[in-house]
Amino acid sequence: MDVLSRHFLGHPYQPNPLIGSADTVEVFTASLDGFDCVTYLETILALARASSVDDFTGWLRKIRYERGRIQWDRRNHYMTLWIRNNVREGIIRPVSMPAVPILRMERVLNVVLGLDPQPARLKCVPKPAVPRLERYMQSGDLIFFVSTRKHLDVFHAGIIVRDGKKVFMRHASRTRGFVVEQELSEFLKANRMAGVILVRPQAAPRRVGLSH
Repeated sequence: MDVLSRHFLGHPYQPNPLIGSADTVEVFTASLDGFDCVTYLETILALARASSVDDFTGWLRKIRYERGRIQWDRRNHYMTLWIRNNVREGIIRPVSMPAVPILRMERVLNVVLGLDPQPARLKCVPKPAVPRLERYMQSGDLIFFVSTRKHLDVFHAGIIVRDGKKVFMRHASRTRGFVVEQELSEFLKANRMAGVILVRPQAAPRRVGLSH
C-alpha cells in the first residue's frame, strides 16, 4: 500500500470518474491516469491484492460493488456501505484502538440522486480525539472523514503513511488538483468534520475467489 500509493503521487484529480447513473447503464471503469479520493483508495487496494491484470480488475470490481456485481445500484455509493461490504468480504477490518473514545450516530443518507434514502449507523473517533488515535495507525491504513452534514456519512478518504512518529495521508485532493501527501494534522486543522473512521487492509488469500 505504501509503495503503490507513492507511485501515483502527482497524478491528476479527476471529478466523477465513474460511468453510470440511475438513468444510464453502469460501465466498469479502471483507470490509472486520474482519480477522485474513492477511486484512488480502490485502485491502490486492488493493486496491492492483485497478482495479475485480471486479478486487479477482479479485486477492483469486488471492492467497488456489492458482491462484485457491476450495477449502478450495487455500487458502494456511501462510504459506510463501502466499509461494511469490504469488511464482510474480508478485504479490510476495523482497527482495534483501546482507550480511544467512540462517537455513535444515526443518519439518513440521501445525497445520491436516484437512490432511496438509506439509514446508517456510524461509529467514529471524534475529531478532538484523533491525536490519541494516531498511535494505532500503520502505513496502509485507510482513513475516512465523517461529515458534519446530517444526510451524508463521509466526505473524504485517504491512505495513512507513517514516518517514525509523523503521520501523513496520501489522497486525491480536489482543492490541489492531484494526488498529494500531507501531514494528517494539517488536513485535520483545515477541515470541519465530526470524526474519523480507521480500517486496515487484510492480506489477500492465495487463491482469489472472484467468480461472484
